[in-house]
Amino acid sequence: MTALSFSERLAAVREQLSRRNVDGLVVLRGDEFLGEYVAPYAERLAWLTGFTGSAGMALVLPDRAAVFSDGRYTVQLDEQVDGALWERLHITQIPPQQWLTHHAQGLRIGYDPRLISEAGLTALEGRGFEFVALENNPLDAAWPDQPARPRTPVIFQSPDLSGETSDSKRARLATELRANGENAALVTDPTSVAWLLNIRASDVPYTPVVLAFAILHDNDRAELFVERDRLTAETLASFGDKVTIRTVTELDARLNALSGKTVRVDAQGTALWFIQTLEKADATISRGGDLCVLPKACKNATEQQGARDVHRIDSAALCRFLHFVTTQGVGLRETELAERMDGFRAQSPDYRGESFAAISAAGPNAALPHYRALPGRDRVLTADSIYLIDSGGQYGAGTTDVTRTLWTGPDVAPSAIREAYTRVLKGNIALNQARFPVGTTGHRLDALARQFLWQAGMDYDHGTGHGIGSYLSVHEGPQNISAIARPVALQSGMIVSDEPGYYAVGHYGIRLENLLLVKPASVGAPGRYLEFEVLGFAPFDRNLIDVSLLGDDERSWLDRYHATTLAKIGPLVDLPTRTWLAEVCAPLA
Repeated sequence: MTALSFSERLAAVREQLSRRNVDGLVVLRGDEFLGEYVAPYAERLAWLTGFTGSAGMALVLPDRAAVFSDGRYTVQLDEQVDGALWERLHITQIPPQQWLTHHAQGLRIGYDPRLISEAGLTALEGRGFEFVALENNPLDAAWPDQPARPRTPVIFQSPDLSGETSDSKRARLATELRANGENAALVTDPTSVAWLLNIRASDVPYTPVVLAFAILHDNDRAELFVERDRLTAETLASFGDKVTIRTVTELDARLNALSGKTVRVDAQGTALWFIQTLEKADATISRGGDLCVLPKACKNATEQQGARDVHRIDSAALCRFLHFVTTQGVGLRETELAERMDGFRAQSPDYRGESFAAISAAGPNAALPHYRALPGRDRVLTADSIYLIDSGGQYGAGTTDVTRTLWTGPDVAPSAIREAYTRVLKGNIALNQARFPVGTTGHRLDALARQFLWQAGMDYDHGTGHGIGSYLSVHEGPQNISAIARPVALQSGMIVSDEPGYYAVGHYGIRLENLLLVKPASVGAPGRYLEFEVLGFAPFDRNLIDVSLLGDDERSWLDRYHATTLAKIGPLVDLPTRTWLAEVCAPLA
């Protein structure tokens, strides 16, 4: 079958809209689970527009269409999307609701209620146009070679790795349901389903989840909606008689069976179809958060030790890669370097795959925070240039994410680049050293990482830190460290990234990232203060450090960090890497 051109795809979707008596369509990046990563069958936005970024949406009208994304993807949007077919817009500068208000007066706009949350639809609503829920997705009808849905094996995550049985987790949350006067809770986030039932799969790239829904009842029983033949015997045995396996086709009937019950629903993270179905069934909807989110974020002692263990393995792979880049990287393409990084990780028997698509960026490409190198379109790493590698791994006991920026030499890096790098490094150190009262949100800490950039009139257009899962999503809530205020405080056991950056568009980019474990502080009254434990260990490039910009405390921290890196990682790597590591981890002159 000959693939349709992008103009033919847009025309085919408009034809399907006409058949459904609607004038327009909302096309979202997410799937029925509203997750960050989606399986190939759900890459609807990419199929229709060509845009492959992880955040975005499109609006189709009879005579015009637009694609929206945020500041991370403005350059990518321009490169991938045909400007003759689509307007390419920054989602905060021209919000979709504003665009619809200007261009959709008197029109009926179709949407798939299985692919958008209640809050997501509310954010789009405005005057002069009408939203219409569709029973089936017109884009799917227009997509002739849409991939099949995944059917990967569903495996058991034992308590040796998870630190708690599913029975215990369900009992804890059922107690909370009863205390809230709720009879059941929908669990529609696959990472929450995975955490609650101690299961993993490979249905989507990078995140080891099964695309399945669950219902948790107040008697600690659960229903899991997934094909039974996908469950391993060990997984089935782990459920005992308290988890009932049902097919996805039974979901509608089981929601209707909750008639008269009070059902907890995360309105932000659950598709609107669930709410509409429960309302038709006369269930009472309790709009609360996902009960799994907070306990999933606060890693137990087993998960915390697992994170330490996998970071040692991962840091050894990264150090081997950094040594390789500094000695043999010049002349290789960005995609080749990303493959090398993955290859070093793959030498560990515990490695399960990348936790996200590695950002391997040379020279000006490093100025694109979410750059993705593609074969045939990637740059060659040259001498006397910046190279940025942001990558991570999935291991049975945890998930990693780390970024380093290098100067290839042999000449000395320009002073402006060294200053920018050092200011980013100072911010990374400042956040790492933070101590803060219990109840502090990440928003209150964000300025610590930016302060030295601000002093020079510099900044970066992304968050400073995101949560990390335990052999789950590399981007996990509810905690973050960002200029955007969120109400969730950092709590002991949470893992967050520390990744300030600076980007000179068209020239170079810098980002430095370690993962941090929140733990009780060694100062103050017991239980009153928190601090961070750094998890990953890899050297910062001394060729990019302007030592004159570092204070005595920062130099001491950096020397201690490098000494610890050599002590922890040196014994795990080959002799040439260990020799190199001893040189680059030596105290600053």
